[in-house]
Amino acid sequence: MDLNSASTVVLQVLTQATSQDTAVLKPAEEQLKQWETQPGFYSVLLNIFTNHTLDINVRWLAVLYFKHGIDRYWRRVAPHALSEEEKTTLRAGLITNFNEPINQIATQIAVLIAKVARLDCPRQWPELIPTLIESVKVQDDLRQHRALLTFYHVTKTLASKRLAADRKLFYDLASGIYNFACSLWNHHTDTFLQQVSSGNEAAILSSLERTLLSLKVLRKLTVNGFVEPHKNMEVMGFLHGIFERLKQFLECSRSIGTDNVCRDRLEKTIILFTKVLLDFLDQHPFSFTPLIQRSLEFSVSYVFTEVGEGVTFERFIVQCMNLIKMIVKNYAYKPSKNFEDSSPETLEAHKIKMAFFTYPTLTEICRRLVSHYFLLTEEELTMWEEDPEGFTVEETGGDSWKYSLRPCTEVLFIDIFHEYNQTLTPVLLEMMQRLQGPTNVEDMNALLIKDAVYNAVGLAAYELFDSVDFDQWFKNQLLPELQVIHNRYKPLRRRVIWLIGQWISVKFKSDLRPMLYEAICNLLQDQDLVVCFLSALKELVFKVSPYLETMFTLLFQLLQQVTECDTKMHVLHVLSCVIERVNMQIRPYVGCLVQYLPLLWKQSEEHNMLRCAILTTLIHLVQGLGADSKNLYPFLLPVIQLSTDVSQPPHVYLLEDGLELWLVTLENSPCITPELLRIFQNMSPLLELSSENLRTCFKIINGYIFLSSTEFLQTYAVGLCQSFCELLKEITTEGQVQVLKVVENALKVNPILGPQMFQPILPYVFKGIIEGERYPVVMSTYLGVMGRVLLQNTSFFSSLLNEMAHKFNQEMDQLLGNMIEMWVDRMDNITQPERRKLSALALLSLLPSDNSVIQDKFCGIINISVEGLHDVMTEDPETGTYKDCMLMSHLEEPKVTEDEEPPTEQDKRKKMLALKDPVHTVSLQQFIYEKLKAQQEMLGEQGFQSLMETVDTEIVTQLQEFLQGF
Repeated sequence: MDLNSASTVVLQVLTQATSQDTAVLKPAEEQLKQWETQPGFYSVLLNIFTNHTLDINVRWLAVLYFKHGIDRYWRRVAPHALSEEEKTTLRAGLITNFNEPINQIATQIAVLIAKVARLDCPRQWPELIPTLIESVKVQDDLRQHRALLTFYHVTKTLASKRLAADRKLFYDLASGIYNFACSLWNHHTDTFLQQVSSGNEAAILSSLERTLLSLKVLRKLTVNGFVEPHKNMEVMGFLHGIFERLKQFLECSRSIGTDNVCRDRLEKTIILFTKVLLDFLDQHPFSFTPLIQRSLEFSVSYVFTEVGEGVTFERFIVQCMNLIKMIVKNYAYKPSKNFEDSSPETLEAHKIKMAFFTYPTLTEICRRLVSHYFLLTEEELTMWEEDPEGFTVEETGGDSWKYSLRPCTEVLFIDIFHEYNQTLTPVLLEMMQRLQGPTNVEDMNALLIKDAVYNAVGLAAYELFDSVDFDQWFKNQLLPELQVIHNRYKPLRRRVIWLIGQWISVKFKSDLRPMLYEAICNLLQDQDLVVCFLSALKELVFKVSPYLETMFTLLFQLLQQVTECDTKMHVLHVLSCVIERVNMQIRPYVGCLVQYLPLLWKQSEEHNMLRCAILTTLIHLVQGLGADSKNLYPFLLPVIQLSTDVSQPPHVYLLEDGLELWLVTLENSPCITPELLRIFQNMSPLLELSSENLRTCFKIINGYIFLSSTEFLQTYAVGLCQSFCELLKEITTEGQVQVLKVVENALKVNPILGPQMFQPILPYVFKGIIEGERYPVVMSTYLGVMGRVLLQNTSFFSSLLNEMAHKFNQEMDQLLGNMIEMWVDRMDNITQPERRKLSALALLSLLPSDNSVIQDKFCGIINISVEGLHDVMTEDPETGTYKDCMLMSHLEEPKVTEDEEPPTEQDKRKKMLALKDPVHTVSLQQFIYEKLKAQQEMLGEQGFQSLMETVDTEIVTQLQEFLQGF
């Protein structure tokens, strides 16, 4: 590309690519895509985005195309890689001027330079770091800021590399520039602190921005740049200096009010100081040991004493609490039970912790957490009134403790209480003791204090197990409090029911549950939505039979009453738990829910997580309704169809639950319907995905085979067989077994149609047997499949043998002999008794025979048959006769205890199938006798005796013992 002429053309196309008109935009994008691999294209882009006279949108687009080009074409091994000459020119051009006036473009250029640095620095780009260091020293404010911004992004990128050689390079870089980075940070920090009192907001903001960027650089160098940072005086000097700087910046917050333009940057800088400490503690716990004392003193003083009043803010308090929590919980600081086995570093850190966390300190922290931080705030109480649903779903799970004050205080309390429970248990018990009896509804502060203490008792439930007689407390204190219906008492009603939920799995007598359920039923009718909502706790759901109708009705009313997705999901989850626990007992009460769910599904079109909750509810509902779930099909089947259709965007969220629902629907279906059969069209693309859901897919296919094998196989077997053939080429050993088990089921359910439908797979199985498949579990499955064909469809087996003889270019008899020999040899691969008996029956089915090859393998067939007899025969101690334990009679009905789930429709189908299966209907003992008798009649007595003489005498003795009485 000639740069000047090319620049004009590219500039014109880039301008078109910023158009809002798709007719102009699309051709421009296509043209730019074609140019991506042209030599000189990126030099043109560099010229365009560094030309400050051009349109901002055009320059922005040029930067983005350049950035994407680095990802695709900068590596030497990449297809259409940039030439080394062009890359040299580009690298030089990128760091010529740090004078970009537009912030967003400057940030993109900095990121772009960092991307190149990741690939080329320091070997191909040794001048980058020296150039940046020189540039951050210049007096020009704009150039200095842009160079510092780039310096940060380059440091951040290089610090993220993980290969040993790259880490060594970063260690070298860090030790080389650390002193300079410290000086730079100190200089900008001092400048900022001097300017704070000047009142010149622009100058203050400018120097604060530089302070923040230089601190970001130092954070990466400090945390990632040293193997043993505690041995480096500069590193430890910087870390110790953080505490003094933090104090200075916190004092600045007095003069820089919340409405000041610098306030946001100031808070970010203060938080960044704490991030340095937290990251360093996380990455280098033993190097952090000298900082433990100061970190604890600093954090505790600002968070739990008056020192922090007027200067702290919520995110800073959270960070300080996280610092205390990480020190308290750090495994590196916990000695072994046998102190002598602990490292000196661990013992040193532990000693510092123990010296700090004295009884007065722990007591003060505990009391302040409960009486100050656990109190419901004015904002929370206002939110309770104005947005009760928002109040109930305030995030408290996952990692929210890292960022939000309430979960953070609760997690800190749990960790400190766990670590120092012997010290703190009496403190909390004394706080409980002081709150016995009812509380005056006019004294809001007393109500909030009690709420906070109950919160602490709930959080510490496992630690207080031996110290609190919860059953007595429940009867004498908590239950009466649940019955106080005054509006101002609602925080306590909410807290008490939550508290019971915390303790119920720890310590709660079952004979108290009726009292609890009556209380819950009352609370579910509470005038206050928050109290009502919190009473819907899945922890409180047991076998609620006497209260089932009331509780289900009230939960359903609550589901209709709430409007937010998160609250609906929670209530649905509890309803699902109820349905799951009581199973079929739910049938009389679900009519209202069944009518409501289609409406809720329609309303939740934009809320995939709510739809997942509906799917989970439907799963439990179908299990509870059993065969009656067929009445849900008009709603249920379209839901399954949508959830499992990979061409529909929602499948990303709904697929896993949708497949589970599809499976339970089949398992509980009393009969096939055209609509249920039609959904199977979704299966082929699902099998192509080869995802972690394959196991469920195979279960679904089995479900159809058990439900309606003939109709299903005639409709879908051709496509299914094609999918299986593709899968068997690329799937794991375990996956192959799953595929072949499906084929085996098809052969078992439909011995005539099954082998025809899965004919393309059977040569693959036959070949695996002949060649002696080395994985025992796969070989066992091969023999199971072939055993079904041989035993239950002899004519098909003959045609398969003929086909394979042509394929192997062998005589049929020779191939049959090889197969029997391998079968006998690998019998030990088969571990399931059913398959072992099947093998014996299948090989015996070759008798009687005058075929010389079969007679030649007669000894092996008898060996397998006697092994099979050992597997399945049990001796009657009274009569001394043997009986085949695998035989099933129609009279056997399994008894279902109250705790067991009743059999599904599929369980019943499997039982009926077993009653037709030769494995369960044919006595192996009798089958052997009949086959040997027939063989004897065919060969005559002398010929038969000659055949029997090929069998080991010990085996013959065992056989005769089993056949006594025939």
